[in-house]
Amino acid sequence: MKDTLLLRLLYRTVPGRALLKVLVSPWISRLAGRFLSSGASRPLVSYYISRYHIDMRGIDIPENGYTSFNEFFTRSRRAHKRSARPDCLISPCDGFLSSMTIRQDTLLDVKHTKFTLQSLLQDDALAENFRNGTALIFRLTPANYHRYSYAADGRVCWSKKIPGVLHCVRPVATRTFPVFTENSREYQVIETDRFGKMVQMEVGALLVGKITNDPQFDAESIVWAGDEKGYFEFGGSTIILLFQEGVLEMDTSLARRRDANGETPVRTGEVIARLHR
Repeated sequence: MKDTLLLRLLYRTVPGRALLKVLVSPWISRLAGRFLSSGASRPLVSYYISRYHIDMRGIDIPENGYTSFNEFFTRSRRAHKRSARPDCLISPCDGFLSSMTIRQDTLLDVKHTKFTLQSLLQDDALAENFRNGTALIFRLTPANYHRYSYAADGRVCWSKKIPGVLHCVRPVATRTFPVFTENSREYQVIETDRFGKMVQMEVGALLVGKITNDPQFDAESIVWAGDEKGYFEFGGSTIILLFQEGVLEMDTSLARRRDANGETPVRTGEVIARLHR
C-alpha cells in the first residue's frame, strides 16, 4: 500500500500535524457525517461503485436510488439468513481474515498498529480470560459490504463502548501516532453455546467511522449466528473475535486460500471454525 503525498504532509510536517488536529476533531467528524448523509453526497455513489468495482447483485436498492452516500454505504442484502450450522463458527462479515494465538507478550497487529490485549479491551481481568486463546481479525476494505452479524449462538453478558479520536490507519500514519489505541471501539462479551466465552468487537476509523449496533441486543439478550448485529458508516473498519484457549479448530480451507499478506478473504456466514475435538 503506497502512502500518498497528502498523508506524508499531514503526518510528517509541523503544519500538517496542526491541520490534522483540526481534521480529526469531533465537529469535523459530525460535519462529514452530515454531508455523507445528505442528498449532496448522492453523486459519490456511482463513482464509488465504479472505483471499487462493487458487486451490487443481491443488494436491496431503493426504487428511486440511494438518497445519500451513507444510505448506499450501509446498504443491505435482500436475503439475510441465520446460520444453518449452529455447531460452527461463521464469519461475521465480508473482509480479510487473519488469526493468531494470544501469548503473554503478544502484540496484536491490526492495520499496521501493535497493541496489547489489555489496552485493546481496557479491562485487564477480561483480557486474562483469553491468554493462550485465539484472536480472529477481520479487515474490511472500502469495497466490502459493511453490515455485520453475530458469529455464534449465545447470550450477551455485557457491552462496552470506548470512545476515541479517529485517525487514518494507513502506514505513514501509524509510524507517527498510536493510531489504533485512539480509535473508537465497541464490544460485547458473549457466553456462546458451543465456544465458551467470546468477545466480538467493532472498531471505527477515519472521520465519521461510525459504529451503529442494534440496541435490541443488550445484556442478557439471546443472539443467533447470522443475526445482523449492526453496520459501519463510512470509514475504515475492523471486527475482532476473541476466544479462550483450546476452543477453536480453524477450517482447513482457510490456510489454502491465504494470500501473500497472510490473510484469507471471507464472506458473511461462511464457516471458518468448529469446536476443537
